[in-house]
Amino acid sequence: MFKLSSIEFGKLFHLTSLRFSLIALILFPILWAYAPGIFQVYGFFIVSGYQVPALSLLSSMEFLLPLIIAVASAELLGLELAHGTLPTVLLRPVTRSQWLLAKILVAILYPFALLAFLFVVSLVTGVFYGYGSFAGGTGVGAGGLLGQGILSAGGALAELGRAYMMAAVSLIPISLLSILFTVIFMNAAGGALATLALLISMKLLIVFPGLEPYLLTTQLNAYVAPIGNLGITFALIALYAAIFAASSVILFERKDF
Repeated sequence: MFKLSSIEFGKLFHLTSLRFSLIALILFPILWAYAPGIFQVYGFFIVSGYQVPALSLLSSMEFLLPLIIAVASAELLGLELAHGTLPTVLLRPVTRSQWLLAKILVAILYPFALLAFLFVVSLVTGVFYGYGSFAGGTGVGAGGLLGQGILSAGGALAELGRAYMMAAVSLIPISLLSILFTVIFMNAAGGALATLALLISMKLLIVFPGLEPYLLTTQLNAYVAPIGNLGITFALIALYAAIFAASSVILFERKDF
């Protein structure tokens, strides 16, 4: 299983969407770090390099990162469909479930790899502002961008590390949902579009206060939630991920090729 997962992870770097994503995630921090209108948008000036990763995350979690994750995850399975290699692949001495579970494992790890890349690029981009202690906040801590006094370099890194980790965790269900829809439609474009359509529809359901805390889109804000409130969030993310992964395997087993 480990060898199979390694092979599938290697295929990830051949995806066209991944190459585009890396370019976008390199340009994105640069635009936010040195944009002339940053004060008009957020009402403050960047004073530390630690604020650049936070701004990158705050501005990309709303749409860009879910989009990138959904497209790449769908393409991960759709790659075999587009090239007509799926029937041949399934002739190997592995079961359908093992093969798809390897894809699912890669889809789970992908958000962490992507967020780690964005984190590093953002830190490099913010080198001009320095990385010492500063008066203000990172943007993902309790004090927001204005902060609650002097923030040390260690405290800023801790806030950013926690936020990026939680952001990656909250993107896992979206990655698996995209695989599920790709299995259903047996088409990468259909899987990605269905995922995005469902996410957009969920955002409209905020008019129902009783549903909002349980929506998949609500969990995307977990990276700025207080630590004490993350219990139900982790439980919901795990539940969504388990349902999407199990449904994908069950449906894939019943597909005719």
